[in-house]
Amino acid sequence: MSQRTAKVETLIKEAAATFVLREANTDPMITITRVDISPDLKRALIFFTTIPERKQAEAQIFLKRSAGDFRRYLKQVAVLKRLPHVEFMLDAGERHRQHVDEVFRDIDNKETDK
Repeated sequence: MSQRTAKVETLIKEAAATFVLREANTDPMITITRVDISPDLKRALIFFTTIPERKQAEAQIFLKRSAGDFRRYLKQVAVLKRLPHVEFMLDAGERHRQHVDEVFRDIDNKETDK
């Protein structure tokens, strides 16, 4: 990944987090976890998680519906040569990581109880 791509990803992640903080309800709490951008900077996938987990569908609907508004917001706050097409996607990898952490914590607790 080039340094420019990394900078653009960071810029979009921060802008998305600010946008969600301003525009979304606090239930569910939406967290922007990462951004993947294509090498030509034409497409950005913004990954998110929610708390509580059961409200992921609501968050997904809100973010998909708000993608155009986010793009306009990004145009206002970022100086980019090309404004990427934006898509929001649930970050399943983060959920899996959290589950693995819980499993290891349970194993550690069982071993210390012996």
